[in-house]
Amino acid sequence: MNPLSETLPSFFHFVNLSGPQFTLILGILIFFGTWGGFLFKKLHIPQVVGYFIVGILVGNSGFQILRPQAVSALNPITTIALSFIGFLVGGELKGDVIKKNGKQFVSVLLFEAFTPAIIVCVLVTFIDFLFTKNFPRSLCVGLLLGAICSSTAPEATTNVLQEYRTRGPVTTMLYGIIAMDDAAALILYAIASTIASPILGGTSASFFSQLLSIFYDIFGSIALGLVVGFIASLIIKNIISDEGRALSFTLGILLLCTGICELVGLDNILSSMAVGFFIANFTAKNVRNIFKMASRFTPPIYVLFFVVVGARLDIWAMKPLLLILALAYVAGRTFGKALGSWFGAWITKAPLTIQKYMKYCLLSQAGVAIGLSVQAGNDFSDSVGNNILLVVTFTTFLVELIGPVFVKIGVTKAGEVGMNVTEEDIKQDTKVQDVTWGTEKACAKDSKAIVSDTDTIRSILDNFGSHHNHTFVVKDSEGNLSGVISLEHLKETLLIEELAESMLAMDIMDKPEYICPPELSLPDLYEKFAEFDSEAFPIADSQGKVLGVIEKFAVDHYLHNRILELQRKLTALDSA
Repeated sequence: MNPLSETLPSFFHFVNLSGPQFTLILGILIFFGTWGGFLFKKLHIPQVVGYFIVGILVGNSGFQILRPQAVSALNPITTIALSFIGFLVGGELKGDVIKKNGKQFVSVLLFEAFTPAIIVCVLVTFIDFLFTKNFPRSLCVGLLLGAICSSTAPEATTNVLQEYRTRGPVTTMLYGIIAMDDAAALILYAIASTIASPILGGTSASFFSQLLSIFYDIFGSIALGLVVGFIASLIIKNIISDEGRALSFTLGILLLCTGICELVGLDNILSSMAVGFFIANFTAKNVRNIFKMASRFTPPIYVLFFVVVGARLDIWAMKPLLLILALAYVAGRTFGKALGSWFGAWITKAPLTIQKYMKYCLLSQAGVAIGLSVQAGNDFSDSVGNNILLVVTFTTFLVELIGPVFVKIGVTKAGEVGMNVTEEDIKQDTKVQDVTWGTEKACAKDSKAIVSDTDTIRSILDNFGSHHNHTFVVKDSEGNLSGVISLEHLKETLLIEELAESMLAMDIMDKPEYICPPELSLPDLYEKFAEFDSEAFPIADSQGKVLGVIEKFAVDHYLHNRILELQRKLTALDSA
């Protein structure tokens, strides 16, 4: 019994979502979910955890602002969100990378899927038998939970990878694993349910029938996705220059693909991955820009998805035995994923970062695990089905809280955070005060580009000859900005070199057209360069104290070096 469910007045609870109620609840979920993500990001915790917590508070485990019926009515949102996630994951599966690392990929995939399945099966069977003294029943519970635990959720994992802009061997391997280990979970569940059905008297179909169903599910979904991807590429290549229209077609095609999957019983995640995979590998380079366009559309979908997932969970339904089984499940799954991913990487001599840090990135579980637990609930409704559903639901609650945090830890330790950026991304995150030339900061009180108004032209020419700056800023005796001296001024003085010893900086300086604050962002700085048709500005603080000069060629040099530095790091990671 949830003690929080009746805390709020009745008008705060939504039972049926129709008309204005549906619009209102979508607004509430996105607004508060976004705030939750923002607050957790400020705490240096992945924002997906904030979305999940908000969902818990408004749903079955919390104040039940969304009653169970209302949560169920939001199921289409999760289906659509999973399709978009699958599409973006598919876009990360580059054929050349898979071909290059195929042996390592298959090895890690098999061991990280089967090792936790074996460990959880043994652990759960042993613990359940201690309490029930019914070995056949306990073995079935162990087999079913072992099969389900092998899946890894792509939703939370990809959200963290995108949030922290990761790139490198661990990220590449991770995208491949989360795309395919759900298939391993489906096969394992078919085997487990076939063994358990005659023991428990369930309604599970024969192994051969389930194998045919899995074959249809996997290969039918991939085939549909490849066909849809081919059609999408033909349309998008002719309209890619019109971003709005291209994005609209892409979203429409993904929704059509999702709807077809729902109608004919195929896997919408796998099908959407196939769409993304086809576009990423078999279309012109400019068509692949659609992934960047689509990623701009997905943030509110991510928020809704994780809030709804959190709202579904009911932690108050757990009994002592189920709680112990859930904790054993999480412990066995965590150890099994860590051991299996390490061994699979080690045996194929994968990069050290994969061997060391992949174990942190495989904890999340959600969509497929929940789906298989629901299937178990239906197949074994008269025996262990409900217990399986409760254990998987509760463990999903636990690992969705800690999983994203550990993904962040793993990719941070691997040195892959911030590696998937473009020059425009660096611009957005950089301020004038961050720009450097080698080890020298453009914005510094001791900058060599700062000269006194009483310095002679000769001393400035000597400084120019030994330094990269083309523009100098002039300060008065109190350190306040007086003016600027450009390269053109210095060229003119060379014509009257005999006066260089007697002329002072104040004699040739000009008043600046614009004074740049140190906290100005680089996109805004480039706008100022264009607005004033200038290549350099003096930097001064709010009190007018001169701090240096910012020059366009120096900023371009800084950005170019940052990109080269990232490329060197990626090369080092790949060869580690």
